[in-house]
Amino acid sequence: MSDLALPIVFMLFIVVAEAVALQWGRREPVNWHDLVFNLNSGHIMLWLFRGLEITCYGYVAAHFSLGLLDAWPPLLMWLFALLAWDFGFYWLHRLHHRFRVLWAVHVVHHQGEHFNLSLGVRNSWYSSLTSIPFFLLLALAGVPLSVFVTVSIFHYSIQLFNHNALTPKLGVLEKILVTPAHHRVHHVKDMAYSNKNFGGSFIFWDKLFGTFCPALPTTPFSYGVSGDRPSANPFWASNLPFLRYLRLAWRPAPGRPRDRRSALSVFSGAMLLFSLVVGYVYQYGYGYGDISWPQMALLVLLALGSVALGGMTEGRPWASAVWLLIALGMPLLFIGYLGWPQRYWHIAMAAVALHALCVALGWGRVAAPAAVEEPHG
Repeated sequence: MSDLALPIVFMLFIVVAEAVALQWGRREPVNWHDLVFNLNSGHIMLWLFRGLEITCYGYVAAHFSLGLLDAWPPLLMWLFALLAWDFGFYWLHRLHHRFRVLWAVHVVHHQGEHFNLSLGVRNSWYSSLTSIPFFLLLALAGVPLSVFVTVSIFHYSIQLFNHNALTPKLGVLEKILVTPAHHRVHHVKDMAYSNKNFGGSFIFWDKLFGTFCPALPTTPFSYGVSGDRPSANPFWASNLPFLRYLRLAWRPAPGRPRDRRSALSVFSGAMLLFSLVVGYVYQYGYGYGDISWPQMALLVLLALGSVALGGMTEGRPWASAVWLLIALGMPLLFIGYLGWPQRYWHIAMAAVALHALCVALGWGRVAAPAAVEEPHG
C-alpha cells in the first residue's frame, strides 16, 4: 500500500515546507497551532469514511453499472471520467453552500482564517460521507473503480495545490483551470465572494453556470466565516455545526490558559502522530472489507490522539493525560500484546511515547498571562 502512503508523506512535506517558506522566507507570520488543526481536523477519521466511499462505489460499479462506457475507447472513457468527476464535484460543492445540513459539514473547511496549503486538508470528519451520492453516478455509468480512484487522487491533488499561498496568477491557465487566484476568492468571508468559484479543477463550470468571480475584493477583507471562533478539537469542530443546525446552543467551556501547550510541542506531536497514520495507511490502505479489531483499535487511538492534541491547543486539563495514555497504550497493545514485529512501529510508537512523557512532565506549557492590577482610586 505504499502507493497510498507516499502521497500522505508528500502532502505533509509540502504543507510544512510552505509554512517554513512563508515564515522564514517571506517573513509572514504562520499560525502553527492552526496548521496542526488543519492537518488533524479530518484526515484520520476521513480515512475511515473515504474507505466507505470507495467500498460503496465498488459495490455499485460491480452490481448496478449500466455499462454505458463499455464500448468506448479507453482514452475517451478516461476523459469522460476526468470531466464527469469534476462536474459532480462542482454540484456537490455548490449544494454544500446551499443547504444548511450540508453546510454543517463544509463549514469546517471555510472556518480556516489563513489561506495556505494546510487549509486544503482542513475538513470535517464527514466530508467523504456527503460525497458518496454525487460520485455514484459515475459508477452507474460504468467508470471502473480503479479509474475513479485515480481520477479522484488527480483532482484532490489539484485542489490541494489551489490552496497554496505562494503561486501568482498562472496566465492562460486561469481561463481553464481553477487556480489559487480563483480559490482565494472562494474563501473570502464575504458571502458575495464565498458563494462563487465552486469548481474543483476546471473553472469553466463556474463560467457556464454563472458562479464565476474573477478577482478578490478591492477593499480590505479577511478569510473565514462569521460567528463564534471554531474549536481546535477536531471532534467538536466536526460536530458543533450540527448542534447549531439543530438549534442546540450548548458548546464546550473555554480551556484554561495555564494548560495550553506551545506550538512547537503540539506541532511535534502532530508530526509523530502522522508517522503512525502513514504506517496505518501502508498496512491497511482503504481496507473496509475484512476489518480486524487491531485495525479499528489503531484507528480509534489515532483519532483520540488528534483530539488530545486539539485539547492541548485549547488548554484542556485532561489533554496531556489522554495523550500520555494513548502514547503508552499503543506500544503495550500492538508491540507487547500483539507482538507486531516491524521495526517501524517500534521506533514510531517509542517516539510518540517519549513525546507524551515530556509533555506530561511540563514541556511546552505556555505561561498564563500575568494578572493586571486594578488602579487604586
